[in-house]
Amino acid sequence: MGGFDVGERLKQLRLARQLSQRELAKRAGVTNSTISLIEQNSVSPSVSSLKKILDALPVSISEFFAGEGLSQEQVFYRAEELTEIGDGTLSWKLVGARRPNRSMSIIHEHYPPGADTGEEMLEHEGEEGGVIISGTIELTVGGEVQLLTAGDAYYFDSRLPHRFRNMSDNECVIVSANNPPSFSDGGTEQHHA
Repeated sequence: MGGFDVGERLKQLRLARQLSQRELAKRAGVTNSTISLIEQNSVSPSVSSLKKILDALPVSISEFFAGEGLSQEQVFYRAEELTEIGDGTLSWKLVGARRPNRSMSIIHEHYPPGADTGEEMLEHEGEEGGVIISGTIELTVGGEVQLLTAGDAYYFDSRLPHRFRNMSDNECVIVSANNPPSFSDGGTEQHHA
């Protein structure tokens, strides 16, 4: 996506809600310095810490990356038009981020070797599924762990704690879908992982 300014966007949303860095940090359960460093673009937030911060605002991940404007309904998307919502290591490209009233998220996911959504398992409202296009992913859902390879698939209730981890030496590519199409434990907003 090129030059999306995560720090500036977070600051803009925080100020629009009249929250201090300290107050937002408290609500999100992260340190003040985390908010400060992200706003200065000194660090790239992990998916889980960005998720906590956005939940505290609350703002869905797609709203965060779409910026202010929603676009007209678009039918076809070129590769470069997908919105990058990953954390700098994992790449998650969202289809139709700016589409008004989107009722699901379709994500083209790339996990480089060693990529991990984090020990803090993800849990949110909704359900999600996907197909592994290439490579291998270790998927933990609830108490179960499976190694999935190209052609394998998954479908689960997103309220079950889950984690995606690439333990192999090759990139893993997944195409996933989930709904509702946002990012929070609150039920109204959620995003895959």
